[in-house]
Amino acid sequence: MSSKEKNKGLKRRLAGAWVSSIVSISLLLLLIGIASLILVNAGSVSKFLKEEMKVSVLLKQDATEAQAGEYVERISTLPYVREVRLITREEGEAELKEMLGEDFLSVFETSPVPISVDVGLKAEYVVPDSLAFVTSTLANSSIVDEIDNRQGLVETLNANIARISLVFGAVIALLLFVSVVLINNMVRLNVFSKRFTIHTMKLVGATRAFIRAPFLRAAALQGLVSALIASACIWGMLMALKNSFPELYSVFRSDALLLTAGIVLACGVLVCVVCTFFVVNKLVSASKDDLYY
Repeated sequence: MSSKEKNKGLKRRLAGAWVSSIVSISLLLLLIGIASLILVNAGSVSKFLKEEMKVSVLLKQDATEAQAGEYVERISTLPYVREVRLITREEGEAELKEMLGEDFLSVFETSPVPISVDVGLKAEYVVPDSLAFVTSTLANSSIVDEIDNRQGLVETLNANIARISLVFGAVIALLLFVSVVLINNMVRLNVFSKRFTIHTMKLVGATRAFIRAPFLRAAALQGLVSALIASACIWGMLMALKNSFPELYSVFRSDALLLTAGIVLACGVLVCVVCTFFVVNKLVSASKDDLYY
């Protein structure tokens, strides 16, 4: 085999190793990015879930639609109310027919379905203490029969949101640790293959900074490319989410998306550069005999 063919084979192997490293690092950064995206949007997700919850106000059977309309107008002006929807008897009956069938009303002389009002609250009021105050205010009317404020669900939601944030924080920390270990191993293999070149540079008087420079530049480029690939994958996933579930996509804030991209970029570049820095330093300090092991 000629030296030219050997050089081509070596270049192909180096290119394959570089691409393999890029793919591996990109996958790790993708996981970090997804976990970070959910964590930095925890507030928006919490707000979305809380505002989707509705307080159901059931009015008395003898309440008229005119009285219900006046009640809706009054509570619509309250500072903690985000939206109000009046559900007439006909609408309530139609909803029950879908669930129970067409004939369920035939056993009643008069409709048992009351007029009701669904009240959407602002997210900051969907907490147990504020919910109790809101409930007492909404109940302050002679036509109100019963209020379902979903307090048990609210308590569960608040507890789970805090728990989920802690879990995703722990996941990010674990992924960072795994990333450092795996990237360090990949960097070690890439740099170790050039250990004799490093030793030769050291023998001719090259400083540590001079020896490190090309390796650090290559590591920074590798981390940057991996971060861009991971960010592109996250963007593609978000576009798919936007097309399939636009309401859920609206939860993610644009500033949080930029913050997530910054986290992915910083992790990719910093981890690659820091790992390369320590590996090259170790090889520069190694003796000639150590290079064979």
